[in-house]
Amino acid sequence: MSVRKGKVPEAGQWPDKVLPPALAVGAVLTTVGFLMAFLYASPVNGAALSTPELVGDIMVTNQQLLSQKIFYFHMPVAIVSFVALAFAAYYGIRFLMTREARFDTCSRAAMEIALLFVVFTMVTGDLWTRFEWGVWWTWEPRLTTYLILMLIVIAYFVMRNAVDDPERRATYAGVISIIALVDVPICFMITRLIPSSIHPVITREGGMAPDMAMTVALIMVGMMLVAFALYRLRFRQLRLSERMQALKDQLED
Repeated sequence: MSVRKGKVPEAGQWPDKVLPPALAVGAVLTTVGFLMAFLYASPVNGAALSTPELVGDIMVTNQQLLSQKIFYFHMPVAIVSFVALAFAAYYGIRFLMTREARFDTCSRAAMEIALLFVVFTMVTGDLWTRFEWGVWWTWEPRLTTYLILMLIVIAYFVMRNAVDDPERRATYAGVISIIALVDVPICFMITRLIPSSIHPVITREGGMAPDMAMTVALIMVGMMLVAFALYRLRFRQLRLSERMQALKDQLED
């Protein structure tokens, strides 16, 4: 079965009309959330250890540091990365079922957004790890499973650049996007499945105060809107490129 190319790809779709306001609103909400994190929200509940504990080679004590504000960005970007991976896998499955090139393009664009937010998650997570636990890295279950997730996402793009045949490339990409999604619930649930993990579980350890929840929600909505806008921008760019190639092929024929 070959990839269906059929008609010339469309020049645009209705979601593109809401792209500018979505990006603007997302940027405003994220900025407001940033200010609230430092000026309004209380310290993160449960981010620090309640008793001194040896992490790596350093004894970490209970300290409420300014670095805890990283939590308000670390959690939203992680959730956005999970959502992007879910969409990438969904479109990957659609491609495997229909062999329509458009779904491979959708999955590719979503995976690129996922990679961006996965990197943001790792960077903010490493900063939090350094200030809260005293080390840049420790083989803690949540960090380890998310590192595996990041490597799977990187492998996706390595594969796309290594395979020349469009059908095989799209097929392999669809399979890898599904594998990445399988790791998502593992990353999310690992701290609940392994209670000894030093990574805090916010909802299990007393939850968040209203001011904290409001700040996280605001930033998360803003990040979601920014991710949506970036996805539509990238998808439109890819489709226009495909449209130009299709028109060029028609002229050559």
